[in-house]
Parts: sequence; structure tokens; C-alpha cells
Amino acid sequence: MKSSVAVLPPFLVLDQLLQSWLLEDIGRGDRTTQSLLSQNGTIGQAKWVAKAPGIIAGLTVAARVFHLLNNQVSFVAVASEGTKCEPGQVVAEINGSLDALLMGERVALNLAMRLSGIASLTNIYVEQIADLPAKFVDTRKTTPGLRILEKYATAVGGATNHRMGLDDAVMIKDNHIVASGGIGEAVTRIRSQIPYPLTIEVETESLEQVQEALNYQVDIIMLDNMPLKMMAEAVSLIRKQDRRVKIEASGNVTVETIRAVAQTGVDYISSSAPITQSRWLDLSMRMI
Repeated sequence: MKSSVAVLPPFLVLDQLLQSWLLEDIGRGDRTTQSLLSQNGTIGQAKWVAKAPGIIAGLTVAARVFHLLNNQVSFVAVASEGTKCEPGQVVAEINGSLDALLMGERVALNLAMRLSGIASLTNIYVEQIADLPAKFVDTRKTTPGLRILEKYATAVGGATNHRMGLDDAVMIKDNHIVASGGIGEAVTRIRSQIPYPLTIEVETESLEQVQEALNYQVDIIMLDNMPLKMMAEAVSLIRKQDRRVKIEASGNVTVETIRAVAQTGVDYISSSAPITQSRWLDLSMRMI
């Protein structure tokens, strides 16, 4: 796996999200658990078991879910983030207030299963180009409310995060170009207004657009939905004129095509597939 840094934001940022998801699930109270357990303090033990192979992600987040319900819960991650698991493998052990374990089970599992699924599919893409210089990056096609965690999961899987939001960098896409009257006009107007040191990326669909982006000295040129032959020509054109410019390929990238795209010499390959097309990794909690 290529090295990638997966960093969660502080819990000051995450807690409000986790609390809202717990409230959504618990509502006015867990009718089942609270009816069975007449008093708090009963201690329970559980383990999380993988039911399918994949890459583990989100255990730190899952632990926080339980801690928000009862900060005395002990959640020990047996498997490390980013490691491969096999069916039947124990990935976490939990000890603490039984009502907290039962009330937090679904939210914690849902998050870990979703994030592990994303990390697993991301890793499949990353492994296809592990011996090549190109880096695999994610996109802003994320689930509303889950972006910060879904992008964390792609990084756990070995990808490099693209911009988190519209304020991270300038990306001039096809509709921006149409709205402003051309690449040159768009770059000129934006460059006069953005703060230093934001980068400017331009989406291109032809060699003519690539040349125009080069003329206006943008930082990153995206080659969008280009056939491989045209993409290779575009890479050659950019390298000859300005080796400072980074090159990103995007559009209909699959596990089967990503290696050929990387072999054209691009620096980055972006795809939404690990987030939009991944399946959850099946995990279950078993009481001891």
C-alpha cells in the first residue's frame, strides 16, 4: 500500500455529528434496553467480528460513540486502522455498561461498516498502481453529513484526499468556463480575487483547452474523460512547456483502467467510485 496519512479531526468537530446520529436512533429512549435493564451499572462484554475480508476503518469513531453514552466503556481495537481482516477475525473488544453497549451498537457498527467498505474498495484501486508514481485521490461526491469521515476512510485505504470543500482550492470546471466565457477569462477574474496561497485547477476536455490553461499558468490541469491517446499527448504537451504544473486525470476510472491511465504519466487520478460504489464491510457485535 502506498503511504497515506489518515487523520481524524478533533472530537470537538466530530462529537456534534455523533451525538445527532445517536439521538436519531435512540429518540426518546431505547425501549428494549431500558425495559430489560431496570437499573444502570450492569456490566457487559462484547466483541466485534468481521464476517467478510476487507480493510478496517472507523474503530476510533466507533469507540467514541460508546464513550459519548458512557465514558467508562473500554473499547480496545484489536485490528489497527488500515489493516486487512479476514472472516471470523475479532477486530475489537468492548467492556462496559451494558445499556451503553446495546444503545450504541447500531450507530457504531453502521459507521465502522460504511468506512471499512470505503477503505476496502479504495485499497483495491490503490494496489493497481502501487508501483507507479501516480497517486489515487478521492472527490467531493460524498454523503451529506459524512464527508469528513468518508474522506478519512479513503485515506485509510491508501488514497490522497482531494479538496474537502469549495473553499480549499479553486477548481474551474466546464460550467464555470461556459459561464465566464472561456478559460482565460475565468482564470484572470479568479486570480485577481482569491487569497494567497490557493491553487488554481482547470478542467480540460481537449488539447486546445490544455494549451489555453498552460498559457494562463494554472497550477493543476485536469484531463477530464480523455481517451488514453489524447491523455498521453496532453501529458507530453504539459511536461514540455511547464514541468511545474501538476496533472490530474478524471472521468470513468475503473479498477480495470486505472493502471493504463497511470502509465500516461499523470500525477493524480481521481475517482468517486470508492465512496459511491463501495459495499459495507460486514461486521457484527457478539455479546460474551
